[in-house]
Amino acid sequence: MNRTEQTFEDLKSYFRNHSKIREQRPHMSKVHSVCWNANGCHLASGSFDKTVAVYTLERDRFVKNNVFRGHTASVDQLCWHKTNPDQFSTASGDKTVRIWDIRVAKCVSVTNTKGENINIAWSPDGKTIAVGNKEDLITFIDTRTNKIRVEEPFSFEVNEISWNNTNDLFFLTNGMGCMHVLNYPSLEHQTTLKAHPANCICIEFGPTGKYFATGSADAQVSLWDANELACLRMISRLEWPVRTISFSHDERLIASASEDLVIDIAFTETGERVTDIHVDASTFTVAWHPKQYLLAYACDEKETIGDRRRDVGNVKIYGFAD
Repeated sequence: MNRTEQTFEDLKSYFRNHSKIREQRPHMSKVHSVCWNANGCHLASGSFDKTVAVYTLERDRFVKNNVFRGHTASVDQLCWHKTNPDQFSTASGDKTVRIWDIRVAKCVSVTNTKGENINIAWSPDGKTIAVGNKEDLITFIDTRTNKIRVEEPFSFEVNEISWNNTNDLFFLTNGMGCMHVLNYPSLEHQTTLKAHPANCICIEFGPTGKYFATGSADAQVSLWDANELACLRMISRLEWPVRTISFSHDERLIASASEDLVIDIAFTETGERVTDIHVDASTFTVAWHPKQYLLAYACDEKETIGDRRRDVGNVKIYGFAD
């Protein structure tokens, strides 16, 4: 057995006795986004109920710390500062971008923007936050002044956005299955990569910078070499549009999820399935822990109370020892 096969078998074996799921129910409505902070001590979740919940990871469980209130509309996406473990930012339908600090447990800055924000990214150097709105306008905010540095409109449907890990390229996924790659900070167009035959929904760079991946309405994940900008392989086990993807800390694993009632966990090197997580509803968001094999996720689960069905608002973590 070669090293690749050995690693694959080791990972499969690991999840056979690390498949316990822990759950919290901090929200009154569905959860749109989960994300870990830089050191992996805290997880945050943003919800349609206009709040963000922050949890602390303890040895074999996670506990709710705080609920952050201030947005007047849905929190659609959030992201942590890449190196400062105490700050995260949120994109909301209330047309604001907010930065929050968990040390003081409150919002420390509010930037007003032109539209309802649905996607957000924090640059690797920490100096800029980019948000995309429903009108396909990307706003770049200077985090030192909290002022808008530049607004860049696009004539096509812009989905998720991301910097590469070296901060010199900026990527946009679009409704025509392409990735637009811009030089940063000039924002000059460098190249357009044809990734999928259908809407390109999400994009994620691996923590080590070796790979990035996109998920598409064609139900496939495409895996790319981040330096060569070359497609390496496709992962195509899901049957519905891929809404969310995440790399593990070592980039050995990539999780992808959709309206399928399963979260797929693939071995990055070959695309083979390592394991999967069975779920009861569509999955909106997945996020691997930055140091260990723990996957946070949130699904569109409902519960029936009397004759009414309502959102559960729960957050789960998979991968604790059985």
